Amino acid sequence: MTHRLSCSNPLLPGALILLALTAAALRPAHAAEPGEARRPNVLFIALDDLNDWTGALGGHPQAKTPNLDRLAASGVLFTNAHCPAPACNPSRSAVFTGISPHVSGLYANGQDMRRVLPDAELIPKFFSRHGYWSAGSGKMLHYFTDARSWDEYYPPKETENPFPPTMDFGARPKSLPRGGPWQYVETDWHAFDVTDDAFGGDAKVADYIAGKLARAHEQPFFLACGIYRPHEPWFVPKRYFDLFPLADLQLPPGYRADDLDDLPEAGQRAGRNRYFAHIREHGQWERGVQAYLASIAYADAMLGRVLDALDSGPHRDDTIVVLWSDHGWHLGEKEHWQKFTMWRACTRVPLIVRVPEGAPGLPAGTAPGGVCERPVNLLSLYRTLAELCGLADEEGAHGRPGAGPSLVPLLADPGARWDHVSLTFHHRPGTYAVSGERWRYIRYAEGGEELYDIESDPYEWDNLAGRPEHRGELERLRSHAPAGFAPAVATDASLPEIALRPGAGPPSAPDGNPFDLLFDNRGDRPVEIFWNARDGSAKSYGELAPGAQRKQQTRPGAVWHLRPVGGAEVIGHFAVGDRAARAVVR
Repeated sequence: MTHRLSCSNPLLPGALILLALTAAALRPAHAAEPGEARRPNVLFIALDDLNDWTGALGGHPQAKTPNLDRLAASGVLFTNAHCPAPACNPSRSAVFTGISPHVSGLYANGQDMRRVLPDAELIPKFFSRHGYWSAGSGKMLHYFTDARSWDEYYPPKETENPFPPTMDFGARPKSLPRGGPWQYVETDWHAFDVTDDAFGGDAKVADYIAGKLARAHEQPFFLACGIYRPHEPWFVPKRYFDLFPLADLQLPPGYRADDLDDLPEAGQRAGRNRYFAHIREHGQWERGVQAYLASIAYADAMLGRVLDALDSGPHRDDTIVVLWSDHGWHLGEKEHWQKFTMWRACTRVPLIVRVPEGAPGLPAGTAPGGVCERPVNLLSLYRTLAELCGLADEEGAHGRPGAGPSLVPLLADPGARWDHVSLTFHHRPGTYAVSGERWRYIRYAEGGEELYDIESDPYEWDNLAGRPEHRGELERLRSHAPAGFAPAVATDASLPEIALRPGAGPPSAPDGNPFDLLFDNRGDRPVEIFWNARDGSAKSYGELAPGAQRKQQTRPGAVWHLRPVGGAEVIGHFAVGDRAARAVVR
């Protein structure tokens, strides 16, 4: 398909000069002048929690993504693209601000983006400021819209709720029993015997975006489409489950039973978590894989609605299309289920860019079927889009701290020389991954390293960090470490509150990665904090005065109880879930 921008040069009769001058005065900054080529539109599509299980990337042989694949065939597919962080909030915040987590201090889901970055200009606002109409629907940021950054949103931006109505799911859980407070309530799957439209949710997002693409716009637009699946819960219409019969289902090709044996202690802790063991205990591994594949197929069908509307609409040939996912997902690889790791299963993401002919930053556009193996990062999207639309020299586009390099040279020539690596940052400052073209390196803040030759070991089964023959490669990748890491910016008001339960509670059964629990004493007496040890004993962690707060590092499955200072009675206990939280004493 040829993508070409139109250019008009109207001659104004004398009687219209005054009107033309008035219109010019009212025209948004950087809108096209008469005789100037219209700037290209941008369609910015995000799919949530999608790893490389697509036809184009070949992550799972049974994945069905015909619409994503046809988009890849029409533009440039990046096969070595990685996320800024392996969690929704820090990844999406980095994409939308152009500021790396190690610079902003925004590393984790529990942080509030606007408390960490109160003045950051997001991509839609940048485009609005330069004459674009910015609109969106669905999850683009982490469960809020940031109303001030958009001209229009569905649902209405003022609600700060990015999710359209979805059918009532009824009683839950549907398939996977809750293993305890550590388990995310949305880790569940089910096939609903309904149509896509009756299901709602992403179907409504796709229809809103399709409606905007179906009509002609005089003003260039930045249109963001947030498709929520395959984010949990893996609830989608039954017809998508039917595409993957359990009798024929293949388990994740990257799974190996002894995969953690050659990892440092920090790597073993990052890998093995309760979810995978719990899922296998209940015989749900195959059904979970089926549900994830079904959710991907559903998301792809919603993508198809959007692409069909673009292809049949008036802006097919003047719209840049970008498709990305915020991070990947484990389904048993490294004995892990979920995200939050530095391995390729979690950091590698789909990234596709299609540019029409005539775009100011790439007049020839992208050639169909381009495949780029260079290591790139989603952090580059802000700068890349600004340059493609002729806004690269405008204030705020390219001077962002920690911003990624523009991808325009690779869009022009996917095989061009590329002297960059891709960095991904964990929620613990100092833990990071370096992705090169052939090699990957992981460094843990508490010590320990991993090195992988992706060419011969795409699933990262063999840690080569301790092999003398690879010392040179190890040192080369170490040299890409940041000079420093901003401390995580505390935004405690955004932390969810966990319930104070009666009694001292059971012994702790800690598992998974550490995070902070904020103890907040809002009562009128000092309290003493105790950790319930595995053997049933209690270990004091000191006193907390009235009105005081204190952060305590903990892990999923830990139990803490409280007593009044100097007293034997038990006030109650907190059972820690799977993420940072606030433990309030009243």
